[in-house]
This record gives sequence, C-alpha cells and structure tokens, in this order.
Amino acid sequence: MKLERAVTALASLAHPQRLRAFRALVREGPDGLTAGALADVMKASPPAASFHLKELDRAGLIYATRSGRFIRYAVRFEAMRLLLEYLMKDCCQGRPELCGDLFQAAKKCKGGVDVC
Repeated sequence: MKLERAVTALASLAHPQRLRAFRALVREGPDGLTAGALADVMKASPPAASFHLKELDRAGLIYATRSGRFIRYAVRFEAMRLLLEYLMKDCCQGRPELCGDLFQAAKKCKGGVDVC
C-alpha cells in the first residue's frame, strides 16, 4: 500500500459516523448491511448516511451492491488487511513479532472474517 492510499483510508475513517458504519460492517461480515440499517447505526439521515458511505467507498474500504431496491454495503477485507499491514509493517524497527497477535492476524486475514 502506498502512503497516499493509506492517508485516504485513514482520513475516511476519521469521522465518528463513518467509523461506526465501518465497524458495524466488519462485525456483519461479507453479507454486509443495507444503507437503511447503516443509517440507523450511524444515527444519520439517509442523505447524510449516503454521503458518509460514499466516502468509505471512495477510499476503497467498502463496496456497494444493489439487492432489489436496496443498496447493500460490505467491507473490502483485503483493503482493511493491507491498511493494517501498512500501519504495522515496520513495527519496532522491523521486529513485527513485538506487535504480537495483532500483526499475525493482519497477515493471515485474506478476506475471511474468521481471522479478521
């Protein structure tokens, strides 16, 4: 991951409503949540929720799919893994084992929610 991409991802998470939505999507797993359910989680109006979800999508952390008349959002687990790896890559002067289980979990996470 390049610095610019990491900054974009971190900036998109640096808002309480977006962080709430992202964490809810991580908990939910690959099936994701509808835009309406996320608006409830975010405690936001549908237009405000849509704005925030588009920011997370633009940063590459989530994606949207249409399911009938609903839009469903889910986490891009590979993007989350890459961001975590980027943040911890040079942990403790190149000694990532000092980061413990967190580093190992980020390395093993290949899109499956069981490890993430």
